[in-house]
Amino acid sequence: MRFTKIAKVVLLTLVITSFGLEATARANGEKFNWNPLMDAIIQVESEGNSRAVNGKNCGAMQIRPILVEDCNAILKRRGSSKRYTLNDRFNEKKSREMFVLIMSHYNPSNNIERAIRLWNGGVRYTVKGTQGYYNKVMRLYNN
Repeated sequence: MRFTKIAKVVLLTLVITSFGLEATARANGEKFNWNPLMDAIIQVESEGNSRAVNGKNCGAMQIRPILVEDCNAILKRRGSSKRYTLNDRFNEKKSREMFVLIMSHYNPSNNIERAIRLWNGGVRYTVKGTQGYYNKVMRLYNN
């Protein structure tokens, strides 16, 4: 049983790194497309403006510097030489890659609710603290 979980994580990691961290991930042997959820998040975060700035949050997905650091730490642990810069937050393609990377690490089961709450509230999110954001994203995601 343990080998199966490790094999799934390894497969997910290989698929994501092999394809440049594209929006399609694999979990449990099935493809999962993050694009519809990322589209909804982008509308809530910045109304699609890749140049948006709100305090330390930047880009279409309103990425904070700590998330860029976290992505780079994950890549380093995985043995990848790829790294993101703060300016990459203004590049929608690279922002989407960071989203998929974060989800592959903290949400390998590709749970939509967890993804939304994690994106809004971070690793230690609370349901209460992320409920309004969750509702906004789900309204767009379901339409």
